[in-house]
Amino acid sequence: MAANFWTSSHYKQLMDQEEVDVVQSLDKDRGITLEDFKLIKMHMANYILKLAQHVKVRQRVIATAITYMRRVYTRKSMTEYDPRLVTPACLHLASKAEESTVQARLLVFYLKKIQSDDKHKYEIKHILEMEMKILEALDYYLVVFHPYRALSQLLPDAGLNDISMTQLTWGLVNDTYKMDLILVHPPYLIALACIYIASVLREKDTTAWFEELHVDMNVVKNISIEILDFYENHRMITEERILSALNKLSMKP
Repeated sequence: MAANFWTSSHYKQLMDQEEVDVVQSLDKDRGITLEDFKLIKMHMANYILKLAQHVKVRQRVIATAITYMRRVYTRKSMTEYDPRLVTPACLHLASKAEESTVQARLLVFYLKKIQSDDKHKYEIKHILEMEMKILEALDYYLVVFHPYRALSQLLPDAGLNDISMTQLTWGLVNDTYKMDLILVHPPYLIALACIYIASVLREKDTTAWFEELHVDMNVVKNISIEILDFYENHRMITEERILSALNKLSMKP
């Protein structure tokens, strides 16, 4: 793994939000809108988390798997790369990249337990085949830097490393993987935005500390607004809307 974010493939692959928000033409033909696209990715991030809890892997593996899934869909269509197969394949690949290998047969076992429909029953060979396609789609660039490392360094520096602040900021960072922030912003800025939100919620005055960092507070505040907007909109998302978006992938164009 690269030691320096600024020289890593992760940094070189950062995109503008407009680039991330491109629905592939094959998906458009199925009636997938940008809203559907975001909903499916959010649902699949939750699906990775659910599957990961069964196979018991570290948070870092989950975050890497979600990042792979989101990277794949900046290049490939959901029509060709079915999200219901991409998600376990990304988790399998991430477990190897993060040196916490989960056996494919274990993933298949739990997939069958949590899958409700019979149409998407996958076997080991399906996961391994999709894993190879994902590797190609990612151009074999598997390095991912996460906000967790920055968070563990920044919280003590700000004098905010009590249990309450640690849990709150960690939870906020976890939730950022339900969005595309990891594809758009350097991880330390995501960590700072989570600290900024937490300090406001806990009524901690971090103004002087942020000034000492010499970071662009407009960027930090914009990321914070994105996170808060997500929470606001997230409450209005129903299971029906997610199912409706997923069903479009099964429809003939």
